[in-house]
Amino acid sequence: MNEPVLNFSVSVIIPIYNGELDLPDLLDCLRSQTFPRDRVEYLLIDNNSQDKTLEVLSNAAQNFQSEGFIFKVLVEKEIQSSYAARNVGIRQANGEILLFTDVDCRPQPQWVAEIVSHFADPTIGIVVGELQGLAGPSLLEQYALSNQMMSQHFLVEHPFCSYGQTANLAIRKLALYQIGLFRPYLTTGGDADICWRIQRETTWKLTTAPQALIYHRNRDNFGDLHQQWKRYGASNRYLHELYGVPLMRSLTFTEGAYDLVRWLVKELPLGCIRLLRGKAQAIDLIKTPIDIFNFQSRTIGQKKAKFPENARYIDRLEVNPGHTLGDRSYPLTKR
Repeated sequence: MNEPVLNFSVSVIIPIYNGELDLPDLLDCLRSQTFPRDRVEYLLIDNNSQDKTLEVLSNAAQNFQSEGFIFKVLVEKEIQSSYAARNVGIRQANGEILLFTDVDCRPQPQWVAEIVSHFADPTIGIVVGELQGLAGPSLLEQYALSNQMMSQHFLVEHPFCSYGQTANLAIRKLALYQIGLFRPYLTTGGDADICWRIQRETTWKLTTAPQALIYHRNRDNFGDLHQQWKRYGASNRYLHELYGVPLMRSLTFTEGAYDLVRWLVKELPLGCIRLLRGKAQAIDLIKTPIDIFNFQSRTIGQKKAKFPENARYIDRLEVNPGHTLGDRSYPLTKR
């Protein structure tokens, strides 16, 4: 790690809603980070949780602070949105570089150091780290893992404009002084929106950090999987309203029925033969019906989502009294 990177001050911002069960593993991951403790602060924001999240966070704050960490617990109760919670963290952040992840994520020890190192290039405003699914015993977890569902490379290659999920994303704070904060009333799609605004309205560039790895817990039941893909569909709808990007193709009954019959009649028997010969895995046998399930869930989400008009609102980030932006200058804003 070179000296310019060590000189960066870093804020890790994590919104949390009902994260009581995930917090112990996340906290262990934060504690294991190799980046110098005196250069990074951890801001965890409770977004009106109904479990014991706030109690766990309060206890963690005492423990972390006694170990020399800069660890703060914040609260967002007015707006039920992870983006509103992130904005609370941003406003309190002292770091030049803002790192984002979620409570169901497991940042690896080099995560902070790896992702921050890319900001040594003064043209970089956004760094997208890599996401991999955690291995799990359920077939749905194995399906997600085998299909690399969490990988960020799908988003970096988005045909409209590159972006990354806030599960593993870093932004230079200077960029937010220029384009504003997350849309606080948006409930999904805010990660794409903020990356797109930065790239379209300023000259900051986006790059990827494949070695800045975070493992993400995959859904292990159909109820959670359905909600996940419904949210993807809603995100498509919201980004269509904001940017005019094309909506995703909907799954029709005829197409779904045809694919299911084809799977039963052709793919499943051939898959069983391949499995017996040791040339396939059990998860390969059920890939098609899960694909259809996800496709239908996304279609439902896209059709039923109603764009909230207050989601067009973008709050601005003001310079705090006594807080300097350092001697790193702004790039030109695009006209």
